[in-house]
Amino acid sequence: SEQLSEKKLETFILAMDPTSAPKGCGSTVSSIYYNLCDLTAVWGVIVEAIAAAGVVTSFVLFVILMACLPFVTNKKRKGMVALQAGILVFTLGLFGLSFAFIVDQYSTSCTARRFLFGVLFSGCLACLIMHGLWLALLQRRGQGPRGWMLCLGALGLWLIEVIINTEWLIITVVRSPPGGVISSDLSCSIANQDFVMALIYVMVLLLAVVLMALPSVTHKHKQWHQDGAFILVTGLFTMAIWVAWIVMYIYGNKMAGNLRWDDPTLAIAVVSNAWVFLVLYTIPEICLLTKENPDQEQPHDGDHVYPARSLAYDNILKEPTPPHQNVYMENKAFSMDEPPTVPTKPVSPYGSYNGQLRSCVYQPTEIALIAKGITKVSVFTES
Repeated sequence: SEQLSEKKLETFILAMDPTSAPKGCGSTVSSIYYNLCDLTAVWGVIVEAIAAAGVVTSFVLFVILMACLPFVTNKKRKGMVALQAGILVFTLGLFGLSFAFIVDQYSTSCTARRFLFGVLFSGCLACLIMHGLWLALLQRRGQGPRGWMLCLGALGLWLIEVIINTEWLIITVVRSPPGGVISSDLSCSIANQDFVMALIYVMVLLLAVVLMALPSVTHKHKQWHQDGAFILVTGLFTMAIWVAWIVMYIYGNKMAGNLRWDDPTLAIAVVSNAWVFLVLYTIPEICLLTKENPDQEQPHDGDHVYPARSLAYDNILKEPTPPHQNVYMENKAFSMDEPPTVPTKPVSPYGSYNGQLRSCVYQPTEIALIAKGITKVSVFTES
């Protein structure tokens, strides 16, 4: 086609003229990397900086998400952590994919564009769909599916796009070209309309995200209203970005007569959509992880400040005190009033046992034992 011929001609001219290195790029830099350092065409440097910041932010949020996991008290929210971690991984991949659109087209970059564009977006949208499905089932049945079931559902939706893109690459790239002519850049020989048509399944997933989030906004449990709103807003912003870049990619750049803006259009769309996933969904969901569950019963005031006393301690307080023994001196000898040594009725040796631990019962000291022995000796001598 005419668009592909013009792109190839511009790339060939830049590669054959080593003295035409733009400002900011050295003479040893390959022409395919000029957009990463060209200060005259600033779009590549700006998109590169924003994408690098997104990579760092995604990694930091992933670490924070894993660190907050032990402090999550709401078991229902804890089941969503796997989906949120999956969105962070795919978003990190989107920021990395933007560099493939900043550099010029060659076999490796074109293959990465065609395969990873739909695969990474479908991964993010599949996780959003399963979160919205969980909210809908929670509203209808009062209990949503388990976390591993949601992960399997998201994995199934994602694998469909992986299979579609794999077959597309096999049919258009790996197969032998007609007439036996071998082309070195066969992966880049694709029209803009074909690139968009290959993303129909991703568009279906995007529509499903918006439709699945609509019932969650009016959830009967108020604590889940915010989750439904985050998914809905993320889906609407993503849909607006996709409509904008598709229109510009197919019609806008051609009507403006500037076909070199095809790559900047896709790079800006990928980076902006990745930031939408972070700002409008991931960060708010992480903030809600450590929020207390309002359905969980809270302890009454003072229960954790004044704990109940043990039963053994109460028994000790209720234990009767022994009668006071009067000790006095007589003219002839010393004597002590004691209870009669011969019991009037049989006494059980276990009568004084009240079920207390040995450590909780009074034990006489050595001085008390010695004093009691002396008393018995004095009584014996007197008798």
